This record gives sequence, C-alpha cells and structure tokens, in this order.
Amino acid sequence: MKTLLRTRTATILSAGAIGLLALSGCGGMDSGSGGEESGSDSSSSESQPADSTESEMPDESGDSSMADSDLVGSGCSTYAEENPDGAGSVEGMGQDPVATAASNNPMLTTLTKAVSGKLNPDVDLVDTLNGDEFTVIAPVDDAFADVPKDDLDALAKDSDMLTKVLTYHVIPGQLSPDEIAGEHETVEGSKVTISGEGEDMKFDDAGLVCGGVKTANATVYMVDAVMMPGK
Repeated sequence: MKTLLRTRTATILSAGAIGLLALSGCGGMDSGSGGEESGSDSSSSESQPADSTESEMPDESGDSSMADSDLVGSGCSTYAEENPDGAGSVEGMGQDPVATAASNNPMLTTLTKAVSGKLNPDVDLVDTLNGDEFTVIAPVDDAFADVPKDDLDALAKDSDMLTKVLTYHVIPGQLSPDEIAGEHETVEGSKVTISGEGEDMKFDDAGLVCGGVKTANATVYMVDAVMMPGK
C-alpha cells in the first residue's frame, strides 16, 4: 500500500514552506549603579514602567497573532495557552513538515504512532506526508480513545485497512478554512464531506477542535473523531 500511496501522491510535486505567527515578546530593564538608598529607590521607580511594558508586550503580540491567523475552532485558544512556545506551539509547528510537526503536538501522539510505523511497521507514511502539500484532518488522542480497543487493535494489525483509514484523512493540496467546505477527494480515493463553518465545521461526522494550523507543507484540522472511508 505504501507503493500505491506514493504513486498517488507523486503527481503532487509542489511543496510549500509556510511560516506562521510570531508569538514572542522581549524587553529589558535598566539597573542603577548607585549604592546609596536614594539611588536604590530611583532605580526601583525607574524599573516599574519597564516591567509594565514587558508584561504588556507578549499579550499584545499573542492577541495580534491569533487575530491575524487563519485559526478556527473552540480549542485553538486553549491549545495556544497550553503550548505557548517550542516545537509543539502553533508557531513551532509552522517550521516543520506536517508529520514532523504532528510528532511535536501533544494532542496527536496516537496519530503520530499510526503514520510513523509504530502501530504497524508496514505502515510508515512520514516521508510521503512530509514530501508534498496536503490538508490533513488529524484526529486527536481522545478521538482514538473513543474507538473500542478491540477495533483499534484489529486496525493496527491490518496494514491495508490502516493505510486506507489514515490516507482518508489526507486531502491533496492546502485548503484554508474559507476553502474547505464541500466534498474533497482524499489520498485514499473516496470523498470526505466537510460542512458548516467556523467552530461548527464538520468533517463527515467529526467535529472541529482547532483548524487552519499551518505547517511547512500542510494545513492541519484537528478533529474529535476518527473518520472511516466509505465502503
């Protein structure tokens, strides 16, 4: 199936390198050199405005970045607050190709195992996902937890079916939140139906957690259920 997948995706030759967001703030504080009490008081009073400026800058930067981005979904602000920096932050994910970015996202650990050969050594889609432009519908860990254990274990052992399910969550090309509604052919071959808008967006029957997240080559929509391709 990996050979078939690479054959399907070989036609998609363009790779994006898209940066996203700037969630940083910086500031400095002058210190006085006087050793007397009067000098100390002066230094303390002078430092207070700088402290105030420092505390305001990250908040303003974060608000501006969220407002200017294409992020959509009720879970976006919570995710940004819980992952403010590092490779798993919204900004950090924008620096890496999608499979790598997902591996740094603490909400996508099960999906990462599934696409990297850790659930089934015969299903490793990392190079394919990192090599082209995609829209990735990414079930969060809670979505996989809702799948009965026996069903998930059976899926993990069936390399053909696991590949079908995973590639059903991948659409060739990058689709922004204002482009994604409708029916789209997936890498698996059948069509996924995306309806609604904003926080009410649905991917088949899966609800949106946070979408429009940019990686270096893909746009990611985290969802609350694992979708199954039509039979």
